[in-house]
Amino acid sequence: MDTRETYPAGELGAHLAQAIADVFELHDITTGFPRDGFVRLRGSLRLSAREAYDLIGPRFRQLGYTALLRQEAGEQVILAEPGVPQVRRLNPMVNLVLFVLTVASVIFAGLFFVAPVQAWTWEQIWPGLAFAASLMAILVAHEMGHYLVARRVGVNISLPYFIPLPINFFGTMGAAELMQGRPRDRRALLAVGSAGPLAGIILAVPILIVGLVLSEVGPIPQGVPLAVEGNSLLYLALKYLLFGRILPGGGYDVFIHPMAFAGWGGLLVTALNLIPVGQLDGGHIIYALLGKRVSWLVWPILVALIILGIWWWPWYLWAAMLFFLGRVYAEPLDDLSPLTRGERALGILMLAILILVFVPVPFRIG
Repeated sequence: MDTRETYPAGELGAHLAQAIADVFELHDITTGFPRDGFVRLRGSLRLSAREAYDLIGPRFRQLGYTALLRQEAGEQVILAEPGVPQVRRLNPMVNLVLFVLTVASVIFAGLFFVAPVQAWTWEQIWPGLAFAASLMAILVAHEMGHYLVARRVGVNISLPYFIPLPINFFGTMGAAELMQGRPRDRRALLAVGSAGPLAGIILAVPILIVGLVLSEVGPIPQGVPLAVEGNSLLYLALKYLLFGRILPGGGYDVFIHPMAFAGWGGLLVTALNLIPVGQLDGGHIIYALLGKRVSWLVWPILVALIILGIWWWPWYLWAAMLFFLGRVYAEPLDDLSPLTRGERALGILMLAILILVFVPVPFRIG
């Protein structure tokens, strides 16, 4: 329903109009649009969007509404969304139990990386533990980067829920955090989306370098099926700097130490999270940069993942997941406040990091 009324527009419209009179030049009010219960107020701000929202947000909450600042057809709009988001109390014991289970699962994966269960020795346990400690350090840094920055910029976010999965190479599917409510503006969205990958990569790169120093280069065994980790541009460059050659190449490859595998896994996790779609970190970053224009990116990315699935079938699963879950972005309350030049540079840097760490074929049997 789109029943447009001119101000004054009933008791509700009068209350909302009064709440914005000093910061917004009101042109018209639309009730029941874009959905039942909403009120749309079109016009132009008298202050910057950031200053205006500091005043409008609390006033609307007192009236039982959430204020959203938007742009429609070149005109500034305030949407009054019915209800005020409530922060749910979550049980931290769930996070703790999942964390302990994930640590155990990652330790098992690290030991299995070194040798089959029946062949474990004390000499092999230490490298396995080094893998587990390294990978968990990267994952914890990634998740706490999100958590601490979110708290700093006023985004309500849960503690991380780590996901144990002892049947894969890493012993985990990473972790997830629940964002309760919308971020304040694009600046907050960019900060939260960038903090995790940056914190993780700051640890992953030195761990990978130390692990490669502990690794050995040797001839690739013939006739023996091996799981070979894929190259990203960054991984390829680090191997070239340390070993002076492109690897694998010429029948040789680097047989990586468990710490190197953990560092490589940390970069892979970073790359997956930086895919610029939906609720992923990359989705937050690209929305902060482009706003609603990001909608045109979804289908090209899905098609690219399907094509990559020809060489590594799990990309089909990622494409399916993003098709169902990745088309909805975390839109901020204030979608009008622009990023600063430095924040735009940060967003572009994160996209450059994605290019450097993305692995088209993470694993192959060679």
